[in-house]
Amino acid sequence: MIVREKPEWGELATFKPNKKLPVYRWFYYKEGYARDLVFEVIRKFGLNSGQTVLDPFCGVGTTLLACREKGLESVGFDVNPPAVFASTVKTRDYDVRALKNAADDVLARRFESPDLGNLSPLAKRAFNRHTLDDVLFFRNIIMQMDDRTSRDFLMLALINVSMKCSYAWKDGAVIKIRRHPVPPLRKLLKRQIGYMIRDIARLRLSGADADVRFGDARKMNLPDSTADAVITSPPYLNKIEYSKVYSLENELFFSGLGLAPVRSHIGIRPEDVRKEDDRLSDVIDTSDLNEQSLAYFNDMHDTIKEMHRVTKDGGMSAVVVGNGCFPNGVVDSDMILSRIAEHAGFEAQEVLVLSKRWCTRNRVEKVGQTRESLLVWKK
Repeated sequence: MIVREKPEWGELATFKPNKKLPVYRWFYYKEGYARDLVFEVIRKFGLNSGQTVLDPFCGVGTTLLACREKGLESVGFDVNPPAVFASTVKTRDYDVRALKNAADDVLARRFESPDLGNLSPLAKRAFNRHTLDDVLFFRNIIMQMDDRTSRDFLMLALINVSMKCSYAWKDGAVIKIRRHPVPPLRKLLKRQIGYMIRDIARLRLSGADADVRFGDARKMNLPDSTADAVITSPPYLNKIEYSKVYSLENELFFSGLGLAPVRSHIGIRPEDVRKEDDRLSDVIDTSDLNEQSLAYFNDMHDTIKEMHRVTKDGGMSAVVVGNGCFPNGVVDSDMILSRIAEHAGFEAQEVLVLSKRWCTRNRVEKVGQTRESLLVWKK
């Protein structure tokens, strides 16, 4: 396995470049990566039109949308309801005239005061009263639309502007409330819908399908040998609990869907790990790993086995990961996951180091250097 520096791809491991791209920018996702990273991997793997790419952690659909641009079929899974919804909306085909008519109808509706009785204290603190009234009014109007494609498109626009008009600020694992002047929601919604419609004309998509599914990466409902390649980024070790960060979106727009919340690990509870870690002991040295790390690598063990099952012989995988940062030091997730991949039957070919950061204790004391890496595996 070759380890080499690839700093020129460092920014591509962030969502930042997508903020200027039509359609990709419809839903900001801090945990995502850039379209151009997907393009680079497609080029590196020599993928061609008609082949199929799998993303077991598809987030807001960057891999799937990039594949549609390149004529590649794709399928993605995620357990975060806002992300699955955004992926679905971003990868669809649209009738622009139908969208404009639907938007004109919604924006012309006379305001009626909505019921705020069932909202959580957080939702009530996150908005001023006028904005919250508008959010719920437009949500209720849009939900009544018969045409699902137009309904989902307008709902994503509303989700986007609702967060821009809120006092909520995502700070790591928590939502903080910061009161400040906010723009009128109705005016911002009209502008958002306008630029989203213009984006449709600016982005040229192929006829390739993008199949977005709500589902668990450890048990994907796919036949054996489905994918020609995998391009993905699992949750990083020691990262935030995503369900808490998106709790406002879940409450206001996705309550009642019956979808499971996102977990900080991929599945297993840390307190259950010690009795289950036998399946890792033959693969990696678990003696220095804490319960959180064991939970993470147990889940990734199951995910990588599933990736191997659904990948075709000779298929390639590109996996963007970050090392874990803990007060007692750094956990080299990139190396551990590569060893797990080899145990699952992959050939771990490369670790491309995209960026490096200091891991600190008590904010200032350096305890090691973490890497953000792109792992390249071949079945």
